Amino acid sequence: MKKINITWAAMGICLLTSCTENVKDAKRVNALPDIYPDYAGVTIPANIAPLNFAPQSDEALMIDAVVKAPNGQTLHGQGKESTYFDQKAWKEMLQAAVGDSLIVTTSIKDSKGWHTYNDFALYVSADAIDYGMTYRLIEPGYEVWSKMGIYERNLSNFEERALIENTQFQGCVNCHSTSRKNPDDMTLHVRGEHGATLLQIDGEIQAYNTATQLTAGLCVYPYWHPEGRYLAYSTNTTRQVFHTLDEKRIEVFDAASDLQIYDTKSNELLVCPQLKQDSVMETFPVFSADGRTLYFCAAKKLTGENPDLLTIRYNLCSIGFDPETGTFGTKIDTLVYAEKEGKSISFPRPSHDGRFLCFTLSDYGQFSIWHKEADLYLLDLQADSLTMLSTESKAIRNMKEVNSDKTESFHNWSMNSRWLLFSSRRDDGLFTRPYFCHVSEDGQISKPFMLPQESPKAYYRDLFMS
Repeated sequence: MKKINITWAAMGICLLTSCTENVKDAKRVNALPDIYPDYAGVTIPANIAPLNFAPQSDEALMIDAVVKAPNGQTLHGQGKESTYFDQKAWKEMLQAAVGDSLIVTTSIKDSKGWHTYNDFALYVSADAIDYGMTYRLIEPGYEVWSKMGIYERNLSNFEERALIENTQFQGCVNCHSTSRKNPDDMTLHVRGEHGATLLQIDGEIQAYNTATQLTAGLCVYPYWHPEGRYLAYSTNTTRQVFHTLDEKRIEVFDAASDLQIYDTKSNELLVCPQLKQDSVMETFPVFSADGRTLYFCAAKKLTGENPDLLTIRYNLCSIGFDPETGTFGTKIDTLVYAEKEGKSISFPRPSHDGRFLCFTLSDYGQFSIWHKEADLYLLDLQADSLTMLSTESKAIRNMKEVNSDKTESFHNWSMNSRWLLFSSRRDDGLFTRPYFCHVSEDGQISKPFMLPQESPKAYYRDLFMS
C-alpha cells in the first residue's frame, strides 16, 4: 500500500503557521495557473477531501492559494510541494459554498519571484458523493505480477486501508464488487493455482469453486442485485498475448465465456440456456436499477486455430430477470449493435436511478485498458428508441466532456447517480488514475477532476502502480 512520506505533511503544517511566506510584489499574469491536477472550473461534492494542488513546472519553488467562499470566509494554503489546505477549514468552506462557487487565487514562486494568476472557480454541488471508493493497485505491465491488493479510500479525507492483499495468500486478486444494499457484503475473484471465488456475507468469508459441468470455470466479473440477494457472474476462459507496440502492451481476450446468477439464499447457481450458447461469448453482467433486467456484452465466439483478435466485437444486450422466482426471460434484446459499426462495448454500468447506462467503447475486444481509442459513452435508458453510435442523439452520445486522447476505461456510479468515477490514462498514457465527474438528472456532464491526494504531485509521481 502506498504511503505518503510524513515529511510532506509536516512541512505543510509548518508553512501554514510560522513558516508561511508572504506573497508580495507579485507580478500579475493574465492566464490561469498551470497546476497539477487541473482543478480549474470543476464541479465537486460538498464532502470531498481538500483539493490540494501543485505547480506543474518542476522549476517552481513554492505555490500559494487563497480560497474564498461566497460569505467572505477565506482559506489559505501554501507549500513547496503542494497547497496543503487544513481539512477542518476546508470542510467549513465547502458547506458555505453549496450551490455556489469557491474562488481560488493562485500564486507561484520561481527564481524570478512571485507570479499571481487569474482566479478560477470550484463549483460546489449539493449532491454528496459516497463515503468511499474501492480499487485495485497493480503494476501496469504485470507480465509477471508481484504485490497487489484491493484498497478502500475515504473520499472526505486521505485515509486508505487495505481490504485484501495477495501477500496474505498466493494468487492474483481482481474483479471485486460490493453490494449496494450492504457494502460489507463483498465478492472477489482470485486467479492462480489456488484460484477461487471469495464471497463475504455479514462479515464471514468463504471460498467457492464454481467450476461445474454447467459452468466454464470460476466466477469472474461480478455484479450485485440491488436487493443484495443475487450476484450476477461471468465465467471466462481468459487468454493473454503481448504486443510489440508500446501503446498496446497486453491484450486479454476470452476464448469462451458464459453468464449465471448466484442465489446467496439458496446457495445455488441459476443458469439460463440463452446465456450459454456455444457460438456466443457473454460477459460483464450487470443488473438494472429495479433488478428486473440483466445487461451484458456479447460477441461471436472465436473460431479457427489462429483467430484474428481484431475481429472480436461485443454488442450491448439484455435479458429479463424475475427476482421473486429467480428465473430468466426467454428473449435476448440487442440494445446497441456496436459490431455493425466496427466497434466493441465493454463495462456497461447503469445508474442507480435507472436513467442512464455508461459503457466503454473501443475498436475491438473487451480489454479496453490498453486501448488508446477507448472512450466513455452515455446511454439514456428512458429514450423512446436507440440509434446508431455514429449518430449523436438523446439516446446515445460520446461523453466528450470527460474523454481524452488517451484511454478512458472502467467506471462506476455513486449511489445517488450524480457522480461517475472512471479510470483514465490521460496523464502519461501508462498509469491509470481515478477521475470523477458530475452528471445531472438531464445528462449534463461537468469537467472531471482527479482523486485528491494530500500531496498529489509527489503521490502520483512516486506511485508506480495503476
